[in-house]
Amino acid sequence: MTRRRLSIIAALLLVPAVILGYLVATGERGLSSGRPLSPFTPRDVPTSRLDPDRAGSLGWSSEGLDRTLDYLTRLSVDSFIVMTEGEIVASLGDLTVPYSIHSARKAILSAVVGQHVGDGPNEIPLDATLAELGIDDGPGPLTPLQRQATVLHLLKSVSGINHPAAAEGGLTAEKERRLGKGENQPGTIWAYNNWDYNALTTIFERRTGLSVAEAFRDSIAEPLGMQDFTLASASYSEAPDLSRHRAAMFRISARDLARFGQLFVDRGVMDGRSVMPASWVDRITADYTETGIEGLRAGHGYLWWIPSRDTGLPEGSFFAWGLGQQTVFVIPAWKTVIVHQSDTSEFLKRWLALQREGMDGNAALEKIVVDCYAKAGLNSAFCQEHRFTGRREFNRLIDLIVGARG
Repeated sequence: MTRRRLSIIAALLLVPAVILGYLVATGERGLSSGRPLSPFTPRDVPTSRLDPDRAGSLGWSSEGLDRTLDYLTRLSVDSFIVMTEGEIVASLGDLTVPYSIHSARKAILSAVVGQHVGDGPNEIPLDATLAELGIDDGPGPLTPLQRQATVLHLLKSVSGINHPAAAEGGLTAEKERRLGKGENQPGTIWAYNNWDYNALTTIFERRTGLSVAEAFRDSIAEPLGMQDFTLASASYSEAPDLSRHRAAMFRISARDLARFGQLFVDRGVMDGRSVMPASWVDRITADYTETGIEGLRAGHGYLWWIPSRDTGLPEGSFFAWGLGQQTVFVIPAWKTVIVHQSDTSEFLKRWLALQREGMDGNAALEKIVVDCYAKAGLNSAFCQEHRFTGRREFNRLIDLIVGARG
């Protein structure tokens, strides 16, 4: 496994350039350091949890769940679920509303690829090279060495290909820091790389004859009984002046994401039926690359993130992640799925408006974060409902969840 540093780990799909500013938001520039858990007052948002006896039988402390839910009401969270053994232990918000899951979409891509691995017709051979599969790019072509990268390299984010990509934005600077501007031997350098994931989308759709959305609907959403997903829930981000490979994007509700996560807790089985090979689920935590990042993003494999043990999450846990802390945690040791979602639309409107006024992207994002922590911002409707949930806030939430585990 390789160990390398990463400071930006996500790409916004709807407005790619926001990623440049995301570096500021996740760092929070020391905001709220040494302060109480949150200076914001609780929002009037519906919450629920199981009665203490039932929660306790599933391994949860009622007092700990109450502290977690109280904290959540002080964040700009729109939906949240803790589900253990298929039963919702605690929740917040309307669980039926689909939100953009941003880069958590990559876990969906990984899932449908895993269902179609093989060497036969309409299957995806992991060891096949881009050259063998007829994959190139334009307007700038790949080099012969780059075309020796395999499907497995794309899944493990080690293609080494530094090439423009759709839905990438400011991620290019970090990618160039890791990969440089020249060629790299495929399989030797890990980098969070939207080009890999978009090319994998192209490979999937060419080999199977299905769109990623069709495959997800037919082979995952319908078998799992998802209630809110339709083909209209998916779309594409395209940048033909940069690359011919598109990014498939999704809007999914919390209750549907919980069902998706449960599939992985159950190692691919739903109601006694194999929906996904158990071996594919096992690969996520058995064959990942160390990223050099401490905490939640210590590892990355098959388009999922692997937390380190010092987070308090048990070994074998993994999660999908997207801008604004859109997350689906799979915690097999606890038989638990955790879903966290925030609607980022109002935040992005404000961020873009500041840029239209001439403000630099990083400065605009920092202004939003700083203004929300100022005295006037603490009580504003925007800051209470729509502000960006930063890394420090989210890490506190994970600590509370771990503490609630009885």
